[in-house]
Amino acid sequence: MSRELIILSDSFYARNTLDIASDLLGKYLVRKIGKRRWVGRIVEVEAYIGEKDPACHAFRGLTPRTRVMYGRPGHAYVYFTYGMHFMLNIVTEREGYPAAVLVRALEPVEGFSGKDPRPTNGPGKLCKNMYIDQKLNGISLTSGQLWVGSNSGNSIGFEIRWSPRIGIVSGTEKLWRAYIYGNEHTSRKSNPRDAKKPTLRLYD
Repeated sequence: MSRELIILSDSFYARNTLDIASDLLGKYLVRKIGKRRWVGRIVEVEAYIGEKDPACHAFRGLTPRTRVMYGRPGHAYVYFTYGMHFMLNIVTEREGYPAAVLVRALEPVEGFSGKDPRPTNGPGKLCKNMYIDQKLNGISLTSGQLWVGSNSGNSIGFEIRWSPRIGIVSGTEKLWRAYIYGNEHTSRKSNPRDAKKPTLRLYD
C-alpha cells in the first residue's frame, strides 16, 4: 500500500454496532505472521446485537462460547461453524453487553496469491486465506497479529446498502447486513432494491 495504515483504537468499537458496521466499510483488515502480511479492504459486514436478537449467539445468554462477546469492545470473536469454517467477528458496544460485527468479505489488497481472483469474498474463505482461527479468539484488535486500520490518505467514496443477514433463520426481517454497493468482492451481487439505511434498532 502507498500509505501506512493507522490502527483503529478501542474507542472506535465502543459505540452503536450499526454505526460501527457502516464505518468499518472501506477500512482495512490486516493479518501478520512473522514477515508475511495480508491486507484486505472491508466491503461487507453484518451486525449482531444483544440477547434479544434471535440471530445473535448471545440470544441464549452468557456461555463459554459467547464469553468474548460480553467482554471489552475491540477484541476478536472467532468461532468454528458447520464443522469446517472459522468466522471473524469484532466485539462492539460496552463490556457486559454482547454485540459484534461479522466481517463477511474483503477486497484483497496485499499478500494474497493463487488462481482465485476473489480469495476473500466470504467469511469462512477470508479466514482460511488469512490464517485466522480459534487461536485468535479474544485477541485485541490493536495487536500486531490482527488489526483494523484506516488509510491516512484521501478516502475512496462509495455507496452503502443494507439487506437481511445471510445464512440465518431468525431475525431475517432486520436489515443489518451492510456492504459497499457495486463492489465485486462481496459474497453476493449488489441488489439495487437493497435499502440505503438499516432497520432501526428498537432494543438495548
